[in-house]
Amino acid sequence: MPAPVPGIRGLVFALGAGAFFLSFFHRVAPGAIAGEVTQAFEVNSAALGALAATYFYVYTVMQLPTGVLVDTLGPRRVLAAGGLVAGTGSILFGTADTFAAAALGRTLAGLGVSVAFISLLKLSASWFDERHFATASGAAQVFGLTGAFLATAPLAWLVTFVSWRAVFVAIGGASLALAVVTFLFARDAPEGREMRATGERGLRWYHGLTEVMRNRDTWPCFWVNFGISGSYMSFIGLWAVPFLVHVYGMTPVAASRHTSVMLVAFALSVAAVGVWSDRIRRRRPIIIGSAALYCAFWAAWALDAVPEDFTYIAFGLMGFVATGFTLSWACAKEVNRPRSAGMATGLANTGGFLAAGILQPLVGWVLDVTSAKQGMPDFRAALAVLALFALCGLVAALFIRETRCRNIWAPPTAQAPG
Repeated sequence: MPAPVPGIRGLVFALGAGAFFLSFFHRVAPGAIAGEVTQAFEVNSAALGALAATYFYVYTVMQLPTGVLVDTLGPRRVLAAGGLVAGTGSILFGTADTFAAAALGRTLAGLGVSVAFISLLKLSASWFDERHFATASGAAQVFGLTGAFLATAPLAWLVTFVSWRAVFVAIGGASLALAVVTFLFARDAPEGREMRATGERGLRWYHGLTEVMRNRDTWPCFWVNFGISGSYMSFIGLWAVPFLVHVYGMTPVAASRHTSVMLVAFALSVAAVGVWSDRIRRRRPIIIGSAALYCAFWAAWALDAVPEDFTYIAFGLMGFVATGFTLSWACAKEVNRPRSAGMATGLANTGGFLAAGILQPLVGWVLDVTSAKQGMPDFRAALAVLALFALCGLVAALFIRETRCRNIWAPPTAQAPG
């Protein structure tokens, strides 16, 4: 089988990573512009949470269909189509005159970028050796987190000079351009591997999906994402800034700097976690240890045990220890049939976005009910909800199956040949 050409492999990876960059920007941006959006559309915390969560609703629904599409049509076509939809949605969000139009734009943006990560994982599975998959996915996370970083303090600073609307129109234009370049220049797999990348002929996709969903080793990966990734995305993507503003009396820009610190720490850690896991050929102990440390920080926030002088350190450490859940995508791929990699990682990834779609409006509702305007006593209930989801992720991590960084799928013994 021909080895991938390094230059083409780098280009393909960069195009997929560019789409993932935009995905993370849209995911985190509402936290930095929460005040502007609230003022523009005159909404309360619950409505703001629902607006931000529309991204997660459609992202959640699209993970399994995306897995099917990349396993059958190939990631190039899926990425290009997603870029067109995301660009249109971002421009609509930036030009919206009503809350309904903004929600539609946010939904379309979420729909478009929802295909980015699974497509990128499929490209990584096709273009990189199996033992380097976690390393490649870690590098992809760095690209994504760069987009998230720019959507925190830099975005909060930028909108003090230009309208947030202009920013989203520009991001929409970038999405459209990336979609065209991806369609023209990306390739699903190295020459000689095309059938593996787009699905084996004669095999029905729904048989593969059923097989993935019936595999009990897939579901701990889903629940790890549900608890750890879901609480992390909800906090950093929307509620961390209001929390710091109301509890610690910070300005929105200062609060956004904290989320920037968390994202930088996460990016540094996630790249190392992938390399470390591939090198020691272990997944499970890293996922469990990371989840336990992450839950410890939630306990500290909920118990009001973090002094104001240590908030930057706490945010940085929390981001650094949270990254173990990213290995769950590799685990999901490695416990399922290789040709179903897109569907397996899609199912696992659904958990985090399902939780975020639940948590963002749920936390907003809790804040409205408790009238969380005066500080920690009112925020404690909201933090407890996030901490409970994180604990769910830790429990699920205990059931992750160790793969030793290789595919360990085996057909059921009762399955007839062919």
